[in-house]
Amino acid sequence: MSEHEFRKMLLNVLNVVLDSVNPINLVKNNVKVIDNRLVVQDFVLDLSGFRKILVVGAGKAVGGMAYGLEGVLGNKISDGLVIVPRGSKIPPLKRVKVFEASHPIPDHSSVSGAKMILELLKSLNENDLVIVLISGGGSALMSLPVDGITLEDKSMVIKSLMLRGANIVELNTVRKHLSQVKGGQLVRHAYPATVVSLIISDVVGNPIDVIASGPTAPDSTTFDDAINILKRYALWESISERVKDFLIRGVKGEVPETPKSDDPIFKRVHNIIIADNSFACRVAVRELERLGINAVYLSSSVEGEARYVGSVIGDIIKGIVRGETNFNKPIGIVIGGETTVTVRGSGIGGRNQELCLSAAFRIRGLRNVIIASIGTDGIDGMTDAAGAIVDGSTIDRGIAKGLDPFKYLENNDSYSFFKALDDLIITGPTGTNVNDILISIIF
Repeated sequence: MSEHEFRKMLLNVLNVVLDSVNPINLVKNNVKVIDNRLVVQDFVLDLSGFRKILVVGAGKAVGGMAYGLEGVLGNKISDGLVIVPRGSKIPPLKRVKVFEASHPIPDHSSVSGAKMILELLKSLNENDLVIVLISGGGSALMSLPVDGITLEDKSMVIKSLMLRGANIVELNTVRKHLSQVKGGQLVRHAYPATVVSLIISDVVGNPIDVIASGPTAPDSTTFDDAINILKRYALWESISERVKDFLIRGVKGEVPETPKSDDPIFKRVHNIIIADNSFACRVAVRELERLGINAVYLSSSVEGEARYVGSVIGDIIKGIVRGETNFNKPIGIVIGGETTVTVRGSGIGGRNQELCLSAAFRIRGLRNVIIASIGTDGIDGMTDAAGAIVDGSTIDRGIAKGLDPFKYLENNDSYSFFKALDDLIITGPTGTNVNDILISIIF
């Protein structure tokens, strides 16, 4: 096979992966109703005693999840509302309303959506069931700041943390302590109803109190943790006095902590992950093997600064290309996780594009190797690209076009570099999110 054919193969494998984590497919494959019992993997719940069933949720994938759930539960659903990113393409729903809000920075539509969900949860009792659909993006889409703090206050704090390279655990620790719905607090509003959360994880390691800021999970973090994160990124002195005052009051016990695991509100709460990054990686391995590639699944837990991770991955692949392992070619390498970017330049890019540009330096001049990395949500950074694809000629092709690859990397401008080479991977928003996936083929 030619390099062009292997490149096409790699892109097709990525499409198979994206189809496998389509939220409609995930719900249909994981959720059943058998003899009036809700069956989700190993979890079984008798539906016969419930007065009504509500469906609520927020995230990039919840529109498709709701559509899949309507196909399973049909008229058993009494009412519902899910919050999705503005412009999401979702098949028409019959029982569950769809509300569009802002992502990745919340606006007042995010607040309105959160309030509408809380209105639905009013006056529930122990004879009611709430099915909560959760996926990545839920933190921004369902945003209701605590009393006394404006949405602008909260958004500025989160945006500043993002720009300084804070990871998702750090971001969501702060979010939870400035919110009325995150960090298990949505359960406070649903109590004493039974709550079943169906979760598509976009967080490395699947901590349920971090995914979409854990609206239905006991929170393992504290006000002290939130303050320490802000100090770690040198933001404590620059944030709004209202935010600072609220967090200090929280440390003093003057406002309630987020609910912890011993809180009785969680007695009837069941959190179930129906897909994650490792699932997507395993699909990639199976598809590569089906195509005759010797696939190796290295990890779904890769984190860190994108450019440094890219260099390490490039070096690993360089060693494989040079025959430093016992793998037999053609070899497919599958890696998952989610890196971060500390923005120092003024360019346009995303973590997958920056990782790929960094890796391209390490494999420069090598033949018969291709690397692609994408965000499974189809959105890498603040761009219209899911990621990028590189090979041993990428750096030299850029130089031949008059581009300085190093300057593009330093300016966090990987998008512009790859656009000039026609090496962006553009899928459009996929309506799902299970972190990032990188695939390399060595042939």
